[in-house]
Amino acid sequence: MPTTQRTRSRSVALSVLLLSAVAFTQSLQAQNIQVLYEFADTPDGAQVYGPLAGDRAGNLYGTTSQGGVYNMGTVFKLDATGHETVLHSFNGVDGVAGYTGLVRDAENNFYGMTIGGGAYNLGTVFKIDAAGKFQLLHSFSGPDGATPYAPNVIRDAAGNIYSMTSAGGAYGLGTVFKLDTAGQETVLHSFSGPPDGSEPTAGLIQDANGNLYGTTTDGGAFDLGAVFKLDPSGNETVLYSFSAIDGEHPTTSLMADSNGNFYGTTVSGGAFGNGILYKLDTAGTLTVLHSFDPDADGTEPFGRLVRDNSGNFWGTTETEGPWGVGTIYKLDVTGKFSVYDPAGGANPFAGMIRDAQGNLYAGTAGGGKGVGVVFKLTP
Repeated sequence: MPTTQRTRSRSVALSVLLLSAVAFTQSLQAQNIQVLYEFADTPDGAQVYGPLAGDRAGNLYGTTSQGGVYNMGTVFKLDATGHETVLHSFNGVDGVAGYTGLVRDAENNFYGMTIGGGAYNLGTVFKIDAAGKFQLLHSFSGPDGATPYAPNVIRDAAGNIYSMTSAGGAYGLGTVFKLDTAGQETVLHSFSGPPDGSEPTAGLIQDANGNLYGTTTDGGAFDLGAVFKLDPSGNETVLYSFSAIDGEHPTTSLMADSNGNFYGTTVSGGAFGNGILYKLDTAGTLTVLHSFDPDADGTEPFGRLVRDNSGNFWGTTETEGPWGVGTIYKLDVTGKFSVYDPAGGANPFAGMIRDAQGNLYAGTAGGGKGVGVVFKLTP
């Protein structure tokens, strides 16, 4: 780790203290949240932990970690009228527990991962179409990765799939991998612990030049997590190491703006010790935009961020908050922080997606009949 980068990590203390005080919390009972579907465990699935995907017809697709015919999770479709169809029930051989969401291609095929099952019981990558035709693309074996907790996979223009595993690889601390259209998997990077990253639970984003960016929960210079870049040749650069004076343990996928700045959250650290929402600029300077107060804001902001047409950030916390079941939160362009009741759902782990009209959608791990719901929020 270069000395300048270590210094940069420590130099954020003043901006952390100043900007943590700028944002304030306002609790609101949302009147514009609609529960679209309540899960019932068997046979329709239970507990949504991954982000949803949508198609042009307004249907939503996702995975559940439990329920289904074998109680090993499902892939489901929810149409615009709220009718749910189980497209696939995981059976162990093809995967166990869909913790990741889905990504759609132009032909309306969807791609995702499971955290267990497959040939070695270490997780899988799969493809499924809108009619439920399922294809197992890869079973992780350990050296090539294991236990993918990443919330999603991404695809490039050539159809290659990229994501991360939280374990496995050369050091047992996780990998970045590529799966090509022929089903050949390549480990692009094995995490090795400090000063490198380790145990990633977030997903990746990719820029126009093919560079991959992500976060690791641990590792970095202080073993409290890192933001990294991986170029197309597999060369890794740690862009930022989290330390005790800012956030700790980033678990969300990054969001990038048009100027190359990154945004994300951590699950600990900050003014209250329960995580932050941060901005990392192109010079490597981290700014704390908000520190999560467990009583007022909620804790465990695992879900990815989404930005609305006005530039406001939206996200979710899994637990606590004013209603004790997690929150939906908004950070507006002025720095005002507001939280909303999940309104029938509970424990919104995954974060939200946005449609072309600006509506937001997510699944939850609890609430409804006790095993989760899908909801729509109209900002």
